Amino acid sequence: MSNVPAELKYSKEHEWLRKEADGTYTVGITELAQELLGDMVFVDLPEVGATVSAGDDCAVAESSKSGVRHLCASKR
Repeated sequence: MSNVPAELKYSKEHEWLRKEADGTYTVGITELAQELLGDMVFVDLPEVGATVSAGDDCAVAESSKSGVRHLCASKR
């Protein structure tokens, strides 16, 4: 059985969002997405402290098994 942290909000695209105590958010991808994507060959992240709105692309990732993937902030 997998461990699903209650504080994470998930998207259908296997991305997650966590609100931090200081009001900022941390985003990431699920373990399944990591396995499916394989080795990451390129990642472009926003500057620390950058503001993004729900639904905006906030990072670009390219892996050995997939083309370019735009990670997005949750709309939920």
